[in-house]
Amino acid sequence: MADASPRPPSTQLRVGRLTKAHGLKGAIKVELYTDAPELRFVPGATFTLQVPTSSPWHGKSLELIELKWYNSHAVAFFKDVPDRSVAESLLKAILWIDHDDSDSTEEEDAWFDHQLVGLTVLRDSVPVGTVSQIDHFPAQDLLTVATSHGPVLVPFVKAIVTVVDVKAGTLTVNPPLGLFEAIADDADERGGPHEAPHIE
Repeated sequence: MADASPRPPSTQLRVGRLTKAHGLKGAIKVELYTDAPELRFVPGATFTLQVPTSSPWHGKSLELIELKWYNSHAVAFFKDVPDRSVAESLLKAILWIDHDDSDSTEEEDAWFDHQLVGLTVLRDSVPVGTVSQIDHFPAQDLLTVATSHGPVLVPFVKAIVTVVDVKAGTLTVNPPLGLFEAIADDADERGGPHEAPHIE
């Protein structure tokens, strides 16, 4: 499983991940985690970087010069990233941006970690556990759901997490067969809880 470096404060939104150097002039392809790149990726926008502590970019930020589109792929140019070698040192970095709570341009399907932790997880309208932790990895986010049989890791993707209702305090899941049953069945056989299944 990928190394999860410390995440920025909950007053920030995760908006993208740097995936591949583009050309020789420091451009980097961006996997967007926002439905409103025209609002988040504007010239002068400053991003906090989530990178391993061993990275030379740990604790630093990036200022956007320009976001362009090449063959439907978002490509960003950043200040102090003049060439391909510097761009490659930033690959896999996750971009976070400051969020103003009074901002009226709230994005759909965007939540802070603290809004999700504590939500009751429903499956077929029946409570099965509570969100206890969110981990952000390059491939996807994972929710840790505390159940009576132990923790269950749930990929935070629309196909599985179908509804998030912060006001109601619930999160509805449509998990693949066995995601919750396996831990319960095994616990029954052993007479107690066991470790959560490993999810790639």
